[in-house]
Amino acid sequence: MGTTLRSSGAIIDSATVDTPVGPFTILAAPDGAVRAAGFTADPAAVLAVMHPGLRGEPRQRRDLGPVTAAVEAYLGGDLTAIDDVPVEQHSDGIFLTHAWQVLREVKAGQPVTYTGYAALAGRPAAVRAAASACARNAAALFVPCHRVLRTDGRLGGYRWGLPVKEWLLTHERRS
Repeated sequence: MGTTLRSSGAIIDSATVDTPVGPFTILAAPDGAVRAAGFTADPAAVLAVMHPGLRGEPRQRRDLGPVTAAVEAYLGGDLTAIDDVPVEQHSDGIFLTHAWQVLREVKAGQPVTYTGYAALAGRPAAVRAAASACARNAAALFVPCHRVLRTDGRLGGYRWGLPVKEWLLTHERRS
């Protein structure tokens, strides 16, 4: 890979799953914990959002066993299939780590606002910090930042594009 990102030298398993909104690439540790994921076919783009301490050299695989199976089940309508997939993210702050854990508890089909998310994370006045947690989330889908909306109900932002966020929310309402 022609990446100039700092790597720990470890190997990170990489697989890409076809979805109705385009390719979805997952980077996982050898133990199967998802370290980063995003709606792109480019593992380097996903690696770029991963915490530097977790990076490694991506090794392309056909699939990642139970992780790929969980994504395929989610896409097939089992919206809870991704809930128990282990995720490993690091941050330089305690709030981000906690906020990502809280975000995993937001149920499919029940989006929250950034204000509501800040309250769930225990800091109701920290709406900007909650938005930052979404923006810095490296494990798209598994840590479902797509389930957080603006206070006025509009989509807000999404690293992988608003059409992807809209599709995910619609998929979760339908299933």
